[in-house]
Amino acid sequence: MSTDFTDAHLLDALGTLASRAGAAIMGHYGCTASVKGDGSPVTAADHAAEEIILAGLAQLLPGVPVLAEEAAAAGQWPASTRMLVAVDPLDGTREFIGQNGEFTVNIGLIAEGRPVAGVVYAPALSRLWTGAADRAEAMDLPPGAPIGEAKDRRTIRTRPLPSTGPVALVSRSHPDAATATYYGERDIAEQRAVGSSLKYTLIAEGAADVTARFASITEWDIAAAHAVLVAAGGEMTRPDGLPLVYGRADRQFRTDPFIACSAAYAAAGRR
Repeated sequence: MSTDFTDAHLLDALGTLASRAGAAIMGHYGCTASVKGDGSPVTAADHAAEEIILAGLAQLLPGVPVLAEEAAAAGQWPASTRMLVAVDPLDGTREFIGQNGEFTVNIGLIAEGRPVAGVVYAPALSRLWTGAADRAEAMDLPPGAPIGEAKDRRTIRTRPLPSTGPVALVSRSHPDAATATYYGERDIAEQRAVGSSLKYTLIAEGAADVTARFASITEWDIAAAHAVLVAAGGEMTRPDGLPLVYGRADRQFRTDPFIACSAAYAAAGRR
């Protein structure tokens, strides 16, 4: 398989891999959780999905370092970060436990410090998003199905600002005061609570306009959706407009605060 991270065939193969991981996740739907050392929950679904993804990546991208959430929790960090795959096998574990459907599988491809391609899969919603270069797509795909069986596959773009004002998405399980202050200082027409990386894919496909994150988060949480959003014409930057830099082993792969938004929101100077 090509090591060109923006190769369309590679992206499709990663979409199928995410679907397979999603099927494993749904096989554990309703399972109980344990608590990791950092206090975050983890389930058998997290481990099952990561095992499938790591095995698939070993075939699709042999030799490319992988930053995966559960492996990292066990102390397994990538030795090199120039080219990197960031994997969150089950983003939104609390949403998974709560069985509200708002959880995702994230596989992001990082080159020279920026996400260049990614796939985000919501197995409970049978929904897949992909993005690389200047092309992002959304499609319907049942858990476990290959991407060749996708329905309603279409190109997506961020939307113009609504005449009634921008719609902001807030974290369902991880609200923070600084983000609330940010929204309060802007002319936001509506706020909606959404779990996991679905927030960024909804902006990418034109269902909302902005989401902010000022609390600490890890690169594997956002890399895939960052790539999808940018491919759809959106932005994900630090609040000062400077780019997010990935592959930060010196910070244990934790990101700066950021604003993720549509092109129209950014162009209006609302950041």
